[in-house]
Amino acid sequence: MYVSVYLVEASVVKHMGPELLDLVAERFKALSDRARLSLLQALRSGPLTVNELVEATGMGQANVSRHLALLHTNGLVARERDGVYVRYELADRDVLKLCELVCGRLESELSERRKVIAGR
Repeated sequence: MYVSVYLVEASVVKHMGPELLDLVAERFKALSDRARLSLLQALRSGPLTVNELVEATGMGQANVSRHLALLHTNGLVARERDGVYVRYELADRDVLKLCELVCGRLESELSERRKVIAGR
């Protein structure tokens, strides 16, 4: 089953044109910052305001707002006005699947590295 899924995914990747590749690269760039990953992690539990995200992440308001703008531009978060507040939420929960896949792999690698270091 894994082989056929890989082949399907590989064939999709093979046929991506330059425009789509640029979009994919921009999406990955948006995910390449620790602060933005922290914001996405905080939004796992549901919509939050900028102030709530400041509290959850420990970042400053200007920093949170700047990163949210980039995440919104790249389609990773959605926003909705709620009176005087704007609530942000994950635009697509599939981004969490990607993060879990990468994080799970990195966690395994870190565990292996720790074993090697402990064995020295």
